[in-house]
Amino acid sequence: MDKKQSRFVTSLRVKIAIGLITVIAIAWMFPQGESIESEVSVGSIWMHDDLIATFSFPVLKDPDLYKAQLRAAAASVYPVFSRIDNEAIKADDSLKSYNNFLLDIIDSVLSNDSLKDFNPTFLSTSSFNTFKNLRMKERNMLSTRHLTLKQLFNIVRDNINAVYKSGIVNKDSSQLTHDSIAIRIGNIDKIVRLNSLLNVAGAKQKADKDINKLSLGSDLKQALDEYAEHFIFPNLIYNPQFTSEEINQAKSNVSKYSGIVNENERIIGKHDRITKEAKLKIESYKLAKGEQAGGELSLLQFFGKLLHVGFLIALLTIYLFLFRKKLFYDNRKILLFAITFVSICFITYLVDQLQIDVPLQFLIFIPVVSMLLTIIFDSRVGFYATVILSLIAGALRGNDYSFAAMNIFAGALSVYTVRDIKNRSQIFRSFFYILIGYIVSTLAFGLESFAPANTILLEAAFAGTNALVSPVLTYGLLIFFERLFKITTDLTLLELSNFDRPLLKEMARRAPGTFNHSMTMGTLAESAAEVISANSLLARVGAYYHDIGKTITPQNFVENQLNNQNIHENLTPEESVSLIKKHVIEGINLAEENGLPQEIIDFIPMHHGTMVMSYFYEKAKKLYGDEKVEVEDFKYPGPKPNTKETAIVMLADGCESAVRSIEDPDPAKVEKLIDSILQNRVEDGQLDDSPITFSDLNKIKEAFVSILVGQHHKRIRYPKQDEMEQGTGEIQEEQ
Repeated sequence: MDKKQSRFVTSLRVKIAIGLITVIAIAWMFPQGESIESEVSVGSIWMHDDLIATFSFPVLKDPDLYKAQLRAAAASVYPVFSRIDNEAIKADDSLKSYNNFLLDIIDSVLSNDSLKDFNPTFLSTSSFNTFKNLRMKERNMLSTRHLTLKQLFNIVRDNINAVYKSGIVNKDSSQLTHDSIAIRIGNIDKIVRLNSLLNVAGAKQKADKDINKLSLGSDLKQALDEYAEHFIFPNLIYNPQFTSEEINQAKSNVSKYSGIVNENERIIGKHDRITKEAKLKIESYKLAKGEQAGGELSLLQFFGKLLHVGFLIALLTIYLFLFRKKLFYDNRKILLFAITFVSICFITYLVDQLQIDVPLQFLIFIPVVSMLLTIIFDSRVGFYATVILSLIAGALRGNDYSFAAMNIFAGALSVYTVRDIKNRSQIFRSFFYILIGYIVSTLAFGLESFAPANTILLEAAFAGTNALVSPVLTYGLLIFFERLFKITTDLTLLELSNFDRPLLKEMARRAPGTFNHSMTMGTLAESAAEVISANSLLARVGAYYHDIGKTITPQNFVENQLNNQNIHENLTPEESVSLIKKHVIEGINLAEENGLPQEIIDFIPMHHGTMVMSYFYEKAKKLYGDEKVEVEDFKYPGPKPNTKETAIVMLADGCESAVRSIEDPDPAKVEKLIDSILQNRVEDGQLDDSPITFSDLNKIKEAFVSILVGQHHKRIRYPKQDEMEQGTGEIQEEQ
């Protein structure tokens, strides 16, 4: 971690900024304009003194009734159509002009053989030829009892004008929900029944019907039909803007209020049961009080909300400061708390905005935060955060006690299910506990308030959704938070303890002596950590990886020199020290390349601290003299252990190596040696930066002695074992 990151992680200013932003963001989500006192529910008993109105105020209608009335008002509005008066005039003028134009074209074609196939009109060739033939007959006969083409065109013109007078709408009846429409003429709306009007298709059918009444041939009727349809357009156009304005006006005419409560009138009496009407009066009074507050009072109210959220957050902050200092001083962890709290509060705010008559409050997934914080930190942090978050969310819902109590219970049960989690799939057993928590609390509050059975069942169904979704969200978000905040959970440690992990497999293959040493250390560290209330899993996994750097050059370390040839006998002390130190740097590099968390990487340099490599230091003094040897040149670079777990691994490393070198170990020898090593580490100041106490050291010593004596106990020699060791005998099974 570079200096910039380090300053961010520990900066007091950053901590204060995160806290202030969190408090302000949550306070901003509180219900606006209301005087927040207490939430009331239908069927409960008013336990306060008589509530007397200090001023007159209107009583809001029931939200469902008001919405129904708004829908009815909107449905009562007829769709508004605008009449385009010049559409009929335009059509008539077009018909008049086109009649003359078409007659001229036909006459030109008849007079000029070269134009016999000419048809510059919208008509089909067959219709044009029908008109042309009729015109030719007219020219070849001086008189006729039949209608002329010009007369037929005029008849079509009269029919179309009659259709326009009836009115042609641009909507089919299937597209309209009313049996009448409003035709706007100026500022006046005229209501006309829809069956007295025509749509475009109906207008064309009427024109065709009028033409079919004429005594004409089928070809001529078809040609006239085609001719007439080209000039039929709607002259009553649906106007969505006017319709929307009428709907809004109708809605605005619906009153929000069902009555009025006068000043000094009693709203509800002490010990009265809260009915639906009484609840509406109480809520209307709260809203009116909020609206009466001016700008100054609104600021004071917001300040009160800040204090409300602030003292709840302060309770969690004090707990972390007193009992979880490592979390308190890490701003990344503080930011994680802030993100989870603000996210849940924002979901609560959104749910409160939805005016739907279903228990959406059960979709506020507080158990997700409970499980996440328990897995990431511990069960006490998870439970404490659950209580604080439930109280804040309950306050956001208008001081809803039942909501807060439900989530504290369900969240506490979810904390219990993951407090000692051993694998990720264990998260999903939380489903049953969360479901039980919500159903029990729902049943309790439902029976207490005489809630109908269907209401309780509906709430139970939504609670089941919460119980089902919460483990899934926890599983997904856990991986996200682990990566984003570089957090090492017990689940991560369990995965790292698997011997199939690449680094451990490689160490077992290339450095078997180091691997066995690390496994024994893991047992020692885990046992010692348990007796002093440290993280036993972290201590064990840290011990597994503490010497991972030795896999690069395993032959440089005596435990891996199977041929009893120690390469350091042929090296100078300086060369040996350089080789030994190198395994620390190489171990850190290997760990970083393989993505090990920082908590594990810390064990690699800290298990040596700043200790002197006494063997090579003494060897150098013999070679060069005391005056020519600097002790600093023979020290590990550090740092010293700064946690209980890294301190335990340092002590386990020294004790395990030393006890392994004892000839004929017995309990007295092992205990004295361990006591000496622990005393030496204390006197050398290697434990100065760790929170290990002398009481802890005594417990650690007892744990080490118990395990190491058991591992190095004497065994009865088998009969003929001497011959067997020489390869000349056969060993007998021990009885």
